[in-house]
Amino acid sequence: MKKVLLSMLCTAALLLAPLTGEAAPAVEVRDDWEAYFQGYAGTIVLYDQANERYLIYNEPQSRKRLSPCSTFKIYNSLIGLETGVLADEDVYTLIKWDGTERTFPNWNRDHTLASATRESVVWYFQDLASRIGAERMQEQLDKLGYGNRDISGGLTTFWLQSSLQISAVEQVELLARLYSGRLPFAARNAAIVKRNITLSGGNGTTFMGKTGSGFADGRWLLGWFVGCVEKGDSRYIFAVNIEAPDGASGGAAKKITAAILKDLDILPQ
Repeated sequence: MKKVLLSMLCTAALLLAPLTGEAAPAVEVRDDWEAYFQGYAGTIVLYDQANERYLIYNEPQSRKRLSPCSTFKIYNSLIGLETGVLADEDVYTLIKWDGTERTFPNWNRDHTLASATRESVVWYFQDLASRIGAERMQEQLDKLGYGNRDISGGLTTFWLQSSLQISAVEQVELLARLYSGRLPFAARNAAIVKRNITLSGGNGTTFMGKTGSGFADGRWLLGWFVGCVEKGDSRYIFAVNIEAPDGASGGAAKKITAAILKDLDILPQ
């Protein structure tokens, strides 16, 4: 058992070393977090940036590439801003609703980038991807090093239970670069994206994140929640995913994340 655990720790450290570009940081496997994931095959990767330390539950799952679903909206937004398809003032990011009634009432109106991110409006980001175009989208994903970089599933669907895939470890790596200003994009554009995924703030703690849900044949098969907590001088970056025959949604992944962060005193109770 000790040999297996050591191998897992070494593998995780090698995968996470690119986050700093230096020596691999400490990695702690948290098998005791299994209780948070009852009913799901899931993982959390939590990076304590100030202490260069990673806490991981279910390390094999943390390396499994899955569809990013709506967590890709973070990077779709960034690419839209970086390519100039979207202006840096939110009022100028308005895209008109096409009049098609969709399942979620909040989708059935005009949206800006900020409101579409908040309401996770799929049609808005499909329109945005179309405006970016396949050539620029592929170029920017290659520039980011985003997961498997595969957009062959269609320009308006590749991130929705389709060809694009990414692991929880890779999600954390990208977010660490985003929050450290190490992505090859304008700082102003990164700031807009971070502002748009801010969920709460106050008392020196800012909680940011984006959910994603995989739905097929009337069932919720996959849930994501990825983001960051900034607390004083500390920064904690996280990615959680869960899978199940049904009931695995971004909302469920968010609840698991919040429970863990509160138990660690990263978020207030």
